[in-house]
Amino acid sequence: MRTVLLPWASAAVFLLVTVTVSGDEALEGVLQLQMINFNFEAVQVTWNASQYSGTNLTFLYKLTSDETDSQCSNYILQQSRTAGCLLEAKEDEILCFSIWNGTRLLLNKCQWISAYLKPSSPKDLNFQWHQEAITVTCSDLPYKRLLYEIQYKSMFDTEWQSKEGETCNVTTDGLDAEKCYFFRARVKTMESSYGPDTYPSDWSEVIHQQKGELRDSCQEKKLFPKFILVSGMVALLTVSLLLLSLWKVRRVKKLLMPSVPDPKFTFPGLFESHQGNFQEWIKDTQNVVPLNKMEGAEHDCGPEEALIVHLATAEAEMPILTTGPSCPQTEEEEASGDPSQLPGQPLQGGGGGERVSLGGFTFVMSDNSYVML
Repeated sequence: MRTVLLPWASAAVFLLVTVTVSGDEALEGVLQLQMINFNFEAVQVTWNASQYSGTNLTFLYKLTSDETDSQCSNYILQQSRTAGCLLEAKEDEILCFSIWNGTRLLLNKCQWISAYLKPSSPKDLNFQWHQEAITVTCSDLPYKRLLYEIQYKSMFDTEWQSKEGETCNVTTDGLDAEKCYFFRARVKTMESSYGPDTYPSDWSEVIHQQKGELRDSCQEKKLFPKFILVSGMVALLTVSLLLLSLWKVRRVKKLLMPSVPDPKFTFPGLFESHQGNFQEWIKDTQNVVPLNKMEGAEHDCGPEEALIVHLATAEAEMPILTTGPSCPQTEEEEASGDPSQLPGQPLQGGGGGERVSLGGFTFVMSDNSYVML
């Protein structure tokens, strides 16, 4: 009978445990439970009981070293309602806790606190340069199976580079001591020893190193104005060269193809008042009398201004009047036979005076004569 009942009893126990675990996971999802073990110094358990808003939930716990259950003495409050509990811890222990809504049990769970470990950040980082390599050291934490991660980057890098070690003694190669580098460190747990629910530590303070010495900061802010200055000078030089080339091209074009002057500005009034009629314009502006020529008609020859030649000698006391070449001589003038009125006859002068030609007329002048037009 026991042999028959034993398999049934085992199956019943297995089903009971399965149902209990499934129920705890469902309640944990409803409460949105979170656990963090801060470097085996304190354990924080928080929940977000959205279905129990306005209700103060009770937290009871017991560690392996405790004999009886205790109620939380350091609640975490949110909007004046209990939202978690902060417990003291000294070593890796099993924590069993339960959450109650009055007399109703909402959740009951037991877990190693190391499964939710969050190590503390590395402190007192030391740097040792070896030509193109640097060694970063710090104090190891008092527990094992940890990974110490060192990250670094230079001023010209956009992403961090990582190097890990099982102890806080990590050497990084391929660095240039002349450059300024950023360094930071943190501690992570090995998943094979602690599980997937642990947390990496916070990053340490960023430290600047250059030429083996600590720096307050790298020269990123100093390079920015220099870059702006160089860019501005390049832009100014480019614009100046462009303007100079345009000026040169315009000058060469003007030299090869000079511009034709506009007669509108050279002859004012020619196009505005006379519509381009040059004869009308010059008659109006220069007081020029036009010549009217009638084909087959006699010229109406008016008196022209006579040329008066004054001779200083006693023989020529009277002035000689001559007519212009534009009017032909009349018959009476030709019959008079006065050689002084003939334009083609040369004047007789004494002493071989100098000859002067004016308007087709030739005059013989002595040293004391003058001509008035």
